[in-house]
Amino acid sequence: MHKPDERGYFGDFGGRWVPEVLVAPLAEVEKAMNEAFGDPTYWEEFHALLSEYVGRPSALTVAHRFGQPRNATIAFKREDLNHTGAHKINNTIGQALLAKRMGKQRLIAETGAGQHGVAVATIGAKLGIPVDVYMGAVDVERQALNVYLMRLLGATVHPVTGGTQTLKDATNEAFRVWAAQCEDTFYVIGSVVGAHPYPFMVREFQRIVCDDGRIQSQGRFGRLPTDIVACVGGGSNALGIFTAFIDDDNVNLWGVEAAGKGTNTAETAAPLAVGSVGVLHGSRSFLLQTAEGQVKPTHSISAGLDYPGVGPEHAYLKQSGRAKYVAVTDDEALAAFHACAASEGIIAALESAHALAYAQQLAKERGEEGLIVVCMSGRGDKDVTQIEKLDGKALVAEVTG
Repeated sequence: MHKPDERGYFGDFGGRWVPEVLVAPLAEVEKAMNEAFGDPTYWEEFHALLSEYVGRPSALTVAHRFGQPRNATIAFKREDLNHTGAHKINNTIGQALLAKRMGKQRLIAETGAGQHGVAVATIGAKLGIPVDVYMGAVDVERQALNVYLMRLLGATVHPVTGGTQTLKDATNEAFRVWAAQCEDTFYVIGSVVGAHPYPFMVREFQRIVCDDGRIQSQGRFGRLPTDIVACVGGGSNALGIFTAFIDDDNVNLWGVEAAGKGTNTAETAAPLAVGSVGVLHGSRSFLLQTAEGQVKPTHSISAGLDYPGVGPEHAYLKQSGRAKYVAVTDDEALAAFHACAASEGIIAALESAHALAYAQQLAKERGEEGLIVVCMSGRGDKDVTQIEKLDGKALVAEVTG
């Protein structure tokens, strides 16, 4: 398994591209991380909370009807069954324990779809640490349920009204606040993005997904998957399920970006497909930018994928060819969302629905030996109201009609 070099680079990507005011806070986090990672008692507490509080390991569920007709087997790695309903809780527990170890008095976080914000609010309530969450005003509106949940859990939600009012702008604001208040505040980043050591640290917390999944695949099927499919915004759930398989050349790794209205349009959120190399939020990676280096507005039906950049390790995996990246449109993701609900009784997050859409296509190409594991990164309760509006009909009308 590869690690970043001493400068925080995965190949040509990563690093610590930050203003001077953030150099010392990042160095403090890195030092604390290295000490914690070398302390067995830290990992014992981490895994105990994952088992007793989150409910890990999450199930590996065979999808018997989804994507039919097809020959290959599809199985879902059920991160939607975790406490809080997504993979995000794995990472937030790790970072909150680190913050507690460092003596920090407050947690701050950015969030797009709200799942990360809910997860931070949850562990803050569990550990008794106050939480402030920064969220784009557009996302506050389209993810109203998660906003209410965060407030119910005791967090303060700050709508961000600058820029596109989505995840990029929420991240900008969280960095600004952290820079001003780093002495007593810990920034819990939600994905494998940002300046070193965050991309590596978040990956190490999320790799529990593939550590579980590898054991489950061998126990259930007697072999490893032929293909692993996961959605990619920042990319934490994807690296969570990729990492333990990176050295297995016979396991194909597929990251699925949000094409939005199409990668040939301006309304897209697929930096690996149509972006270029630049710097965003402290690291060098692929992002959607103009020829002058200005970050472009993005679009995805999924708030969690509506982000102009991607984690640097994904850029490295793309450049090296170890993982392949594709893009799925809003319409394709919506169709997969409905198909999964109707055929498997599972309401997937819109983020996960992007991975489901590509898995459907892939399953028709693979023969009977194909075993495709899809990371079900989260559940779709948060998206149902938005999807109801997009469908143009009330759920109650279907029930009573």
